[in-house]
Amino acid sequence: MEEVIEQLREMNEPVPVPLELPDEETLVEIQEQILIHLPYGLREFLLQVSDVVYGRLEPVTAADPQSHTYLPEVASMAWSLGVPRELVPICEDRGNYYCVEEDGTVLLWEGETGELNEDETWESVWHWVRDIWLES
Repeated sequence: MEEVIEQLREMNEPVPVPLELPDEETLVEIQEQILIHLPYGLREFLLQVSDVVYGRLEPVTAADPQSHTYLPEVASMAWSLGVPRELVPICEDRGNYYCVEEDGTVLLWEGETGELNEDETWESVWHWVRDIWLES
């Protein structure tokens, strides 16, 4: 995890209005809004690197309710499209959603079929960051 965080920090792209990191209280408020517990790996991701901007993928953020990547908004959209309600989306990618299960496993929900792709899974958010986001 530390290695992935270091790599993300090195790759962070400068932007006119930098993103902010949330605090624990903000994450509690988000959990109350979406009515689902944030898996540990996702919480760590949001607290430590959700301010990173890199590549074409834009993972969810938790500090700015006005952002198009704000977790409650992304979740609401994903769930309205058919993503299972027990999954928490971490990133939208061309109509597909990468989502986290309660145990921390990341899955890919494909918008075209409206189903989970059983062949696309990652052990944790950090594995997804390494294999997908950093490679985008």
